[in-house]
Amino acid sequence: MKRLTLLLTLLFLAGCGSTANKSMKIYQEAGPPTVQISPINERLKNVPELDGKKITVAVYQFTDKTGQRKPSDTMSNLSSAVTQGAEVWVIKALCDVGNATWFEVVERVGMDNLIKERQLIRQTREVYEKELPNGPTPLKPMRFAGLIIEGGIVGYDSNIAIGGAGARYLGIGAQTEYRVDNVTIVMRIVSVSTGKVLMSVATQKTIASSREGADIFKFLDMGTKLLETETGYSVNEPVNYAVRAAIEQGVIELIYEGRKKGMWKFKTPPKKEKIKPVVRLPEVKKKNSAPTGEVKIIKSGRLDGPGLPTITYSAKSVEYTGTMPKPRPLKEVDALAKWPNHDLNCDKTTGRCLPGKKIKTNHIPHP
Repeated sequence: MKRLTLLLTLLFLAGCGSTANKSMKIYQEAGPPTVQISPINERLKNVPELDGKKITVAVYQFTDKTGQRKPSDTMSNLSSAVTQGAEVWVIKALCDVGNATWFEVVERVGMDNLIKERQLIRQTREVYEKELPNGPTPLKPMRFAGLIIEGGIVGYDSNIAIGGAGARYLGIGAQTEYRVDNVTIVMRIVSVSTGKVLMSVATQKTIASSREGADIFKFLDMGTKLLETETGYSVNEPVNYAVRAAIEQGVIELIYEGRKKGMWKFKTPPKKEKIKPVVRLPEVKKKNSAPTGEVKIIKSGRLDGPGLPTITYSAKSVEYTGTMPKPRPLKEVDALAKWPNHDLNCDKTTGRCLPGKKIKTNHIPHP
């Protein structure tokens, strides 16, 4: 029993060593600071370009309306669960969407600082340009926006899904746990001239967290010695990453919603995939019975519906309103039997023939 316990202890300590080495490796390979790439970078860039001039918009605030605090298993936490500066991600998404071809964002978040700098420029010009013939050079007015982007983070639901598994035997155990949170944002576009809310969208993003660990709690040498050790690691998806992804998806949804309402147009509309028509014939249960009814040409992946081209048929004839398929080349003997009233165009290499022009024949009635 002592040997078994010693062996398990050595294995566990080896696992602890590997976990510690892994932690040090992650710390050493952290690397220098890098540019943070958008969570949905490809989707953000693939938005079609705007047909016309850029739209001037303003973003004042994009606040946290949840009031949620960062969850903690041990003690109360006064830190907010989500970022308090989400407007910077809204401005970043508006500047980058469609390869920076959609919006011109004017500064409104740091309005006080901007006004102070403009006052300093006026005072400086009044001092150094007062002797000019036309006086100090006037400062150009600030650019106004026709649309305002409003909204905020309206929901942070923690522990919407919790689970895990574990096992313990003779003081040796291992366990794994996971948790899923959810963040929700709402964005809207407001017209400055009328104050009307033109459109509003809501998006959400899940936040996944997991934790794994193992521990030993065992008495040795007839209960005179105690062995206790534990190891583990956890992986948490950054909340800031989830908030940014939800905001960027909201900007994309606003653009497509505005196109549906006719507020703007795409310079190059999205390409539509060409779908080949497929003919479905009804099943014939009896060999001698002739089908009667109607056959519809449907598009693959869609159900039959009104307005589609149809085939009407009976026991003697079939009338097809679509494009007829090309005949398959046959051997010369079979082609003569199938197309007796047509000239044959035969391929010398393969020996197969296709029907050509129809032969004109004079019909002589029987006496």
